[in-house]
Amino acid sequence: ARVGRRSQSSEIMNCKEHHLPELELATGQVREALQAILHTILFIRSPGPVAPRDVHCEGFDLTYTRIETPDGAKSWSQQGAVGGGGGPGMAIESDLDRKVDDSIEAFLRSLSQIGPELLSGCLTLSFFERRASKQLFGLMSHEERVVWEQWILRVVVNNTPRPVGDDSTSVIERQRIQDTAESMLKSALLKVFEITGGDIDHIPPVMFEFEISCSKRADDREHVYSRVANMPALINLGN
Repeated sequence: ARVGRRSQSSEIMNCKEHHLPELELATGQVREALQAILHTILFIRSPGPVAPRDVHCEGFDLTYTRIETPDGAKSWSQQGAVGGGGGPGMAIESDLDRKVDDSIEAFLRSLSQIGPELLSGCLTLSFFERRASKQLFGLMSHEERVVWEQWILRVVVNNTPRPVGDDSTSVIERQRIQDTAESMLKSALLKVFEITGGDIDHIPPVMFEFEISCSKRADDREHVYSRVANMPALINLGN
């Protein structure tokens, strides 16, 4: 008997790209800022009913909403669609947190030097669906990942030492730096709300998946999937 083979490719030609306002942050602010943005998008783009949880940032004066998993209940469903252990329906909140946090750590490791005390990198959140088709009289199966939306965020990490004195000049400068970073984060979140409040015709009516990747530049296409944290599939509305 002849055994069929399976191949996989990615298609992004009809993908909607959303470029968020650039962030300039201190190293200690990056994790919390990216968590706020990523979890906000993932909550809004979840295709099924999920419980919300408000999170107040420790380093910024703002609150964002993310997916809550009360009492360990499952908020995400793999449905056997994404590679990785655990089987269908085993991805829970702690796993989601780990995936997001791992992608942020990978992003921090990918930063490139752009000046004295300055580093930069680009983070991309991609949503895609898998489409399978049969070829050559059904002897070969082909799986295509169709990316239908990408959120692209460039971050500049400023490691310039902050003034630590108690004099008024140092206090004012520290507050200015904090206010600037906070304003940038709020601007990025407002852009997310503006975009998600618009057209949704491109969102498929089926279960879809997502991944987070990082590159040195927003247009670094050959490396956009080089450091990928594969995410569990979102909820299947058919269930």
